[in-house]
Amino acid sequence: MIPARLLHHISLALALLLAGTSGMAQQPSTDTRNWIDHAGIAPDFRVASTRPAFQKQRAAVRTTLKQLLGQLPPRPPVPVVHTLAREDHGTYWQERFEFDNGAGAVVPGVLLLPKHTAGRAPAILWHHWHGGQYDGGKVELFQTNHTPVAPGPALVENGYAVMAIDAYGFGERNGHGPGGAADKGGAAELTAAKFNLWVGRTLWGMIVRDDQMALDYLCSRPEVDAQRIGVTGISMGATRTWWLMALDDRPRAGVAVCCLTRYRDLLEAEMLKAHGIYYFVPGLLQRFDTEAVIACLAPRPFLSLAGAEDSGSPVPGIHQIEAAAAPAWQLWNRPGNFRSVIYPGVGHQYTTAMWQEMLSWFERGLAEESGKNSTRNK
Repeated sequence: MIPARLLHHISLALALLLAGTSGMAQQPSTDTRNWIDHAGIAPDFRVASTRPAFQKQRAAVRTTLKQLLGQLPPRPPVPVVHTLAREDHGTYWQERFEFDNGAGAVVPGVLLLPKHTAGRAPAILWHHWHGGQYDGGKVELFQTNHTPVAPGPALVENGYAVMAIDAYGFGERNGHGPGGAADKGGAAELTAAKFNLWVGRTLWGMIVRDDQMALDYLCSRPEVDAQRIGVTGISMGATRTWWLMALDDRPRAGVAVCCLTRYRDLLEAEMLKAHGIYYFVPGLLQRFDTEAVIACLAPRPFLSLAGAEDSGSPVPGIHQIEAAAAPAWQLWNRPGNFRSVIYPGVGHQYTTAMWQEMLSWFERGLAEESGKNSTRNK
């Protein structure tokens, strides 16, 4: 029998191959077009023409996003965290911790604290990817499976505190869902999605809620400058990044790698198969598309890095977001705080060039003076 993880990678690879790698818009089949045309999809989102009008528009978008995520349990002001271990790794301390998310689950995490930083350190909340690798999760910080270098130690070397948690069904949480210990991997993810729908909420909403709780804890640490926190990740980690920033003003800057496009373009490219059940929020396309979510990030620094051959993030949809969301940054006269880079010949991968772009972006966006003079969303 072929392992479930291997089947996932084979099916995704075949899907990407069949979709083509030209980066050009694909004409949907008649069936796909009929489904789209009869779905009542909202018209294209347009940023309001003045800053006060846009602030009201953004508030409305955020309210809608929270409603669509479902009836999420309220989270405490600061999670009750249990530190399980603290280890000396020479240039940094490594802490393993866990907290109860108040919704029936324990969330394990890891925090790296640089030793030789004057004052409070800027921090990075790292969001791990999906890839069908349910045994992964936060350990991604110490691996090079998805990044040119091990992200955790490398970011510490650049002076950042770094935190990561396991999302639902990943790492130490694999086998700890509503289906019991025997329910693991993709089957457990489906079970968690079904359970949440039955109780009036979404799996995606619960994932983002946990990320907000991790941010709550990171902001509470005395070693961390809560005004200089960045968020980043690849693939599902990228999507977690821009959703968290859209719903929460505290992240000062963000970098999303390989997972940003308009949902409608994903439909037209017939590539819904490139994303798991976690990715989907009922009713969203009847209100607006991805560009409305991205506009909520303005005027904070946000960088999107994508491969032109990544069929799970169709390039036409990226260009639509660039055009539709950029006016939100222009309202603050900060067009340079929104940047999108598409790499020819690159697929769903994190290249060395992308890594260097990410470091440069955070060096600027999380600089001490940037934190002091931050306009946030005012």
